[in-house]
Amino acid sequence: MFLTEMLLFALAMSSALATAVVPCPEPALRKEWRQLSVQEQSGYAKAVHCLAATPSRLGLNTTLYDDFAYVHNKLNSQIHFVASFLPWHRYYVHVYEQALKECGYEGSMAYWDWTLDARDPAHSTIWDARTGIGGNGNPNHTNLVGKDKYECVTDGPFRNLRPAYLQDDRAPHCLSRGFNNGTEYIDNMLGPQYTPSVIKGISKLRDYDSYRTSLESGPHGAVHSAIGGDMSPATSPNDPIFFMHHTQIDRLWWLWQQEMPSNRTYDFSGIRTQDNFDGKTPPAATLNDLLPMLGMAKDLPIKQLMKTQTSLLCYRY
Repeated sequence: MFLTEMLLFALAMSSALATAVVPCPEPALRKEWRQLSVQEQSGYAKAVHCLAATPSRLGLNTTLYDDFAYVHNKLNSQIHFVASFLPWHRYYVHVYEQALKECGYEGSMAYWDWTLDARDPAHSTIWDARTGIGGNGNPNHTNLVGKDKYECVTDGPFRNLRPAYLQDDRAPHCLSRGFNNGTEYIDNMLGPQYTPSVIKGISKLRDYDSYRTSLESGPHGAVHSAIGGDMSPATSPNDPIFFMHHTQIDRLWWLWQQEMPSNRTYDFSGIRTQDNFDGKTPPAATLNDLLPMLGMAKDLPIKQLMKTQTSLLCYRY
């Protein structure tokens, strides 16, 4: 009986793994936000609001939209500055995209190519109230959370979002942004850290761990910091721009993989857990490590997320 159960389990697992690597004949094309039609942009925004009106999938007294910030925050130390940073966020954005589709969105996940705006990020059309996602926080409309003042986004399609979490706290507040250059001034919004030339330099790195480290600690972190507000803490998925930002990160990784697919598709290395700088060497990550989703979706092994043009993910850029 036990042997039979083990064989059935093994067959189920092998079937699941095989499903993930089956090629997708017609992968969806993910486009830059500004390449979407007005109808597509409107449909996307409506789906986001649908998530914010749908009960929590995790049994929390919040919404499905809030679940994403909750999970990201709870897993913060497990998914940043570790090898799984790129595949975990690839899977996470996919789960979000599927939720949008369940809310009626008919398109594919959009990305924000911030290299196009690096010379003057604060005046990017991505922040336009009509064709973009709304702009910077309004200093005349603020929410006080603890001792911190958050400037509310008062224009654009997401101006009425009320995220439920702020880091570990249940703290309903307005969607907030606080453009900055690392100081109290907006200035260049750290644009020199995510220019086309910076990305070109990072793309020349030949091994996964070096590439991931440079992309995460450089452009990825700079964009989070420069937008500020809800994009700063680990509950950064509160801001819809988070998902467009991380789709761009995924796109850059995808492009890097496509340069040498035979070598880079399954190129994966680095540490499994964060280095605590206690003299102990963190364990090495492997392609068999599971990507946790805390109930938002099934935990999957990393190797199933290394290719996008499969029946599991089924998209390209």
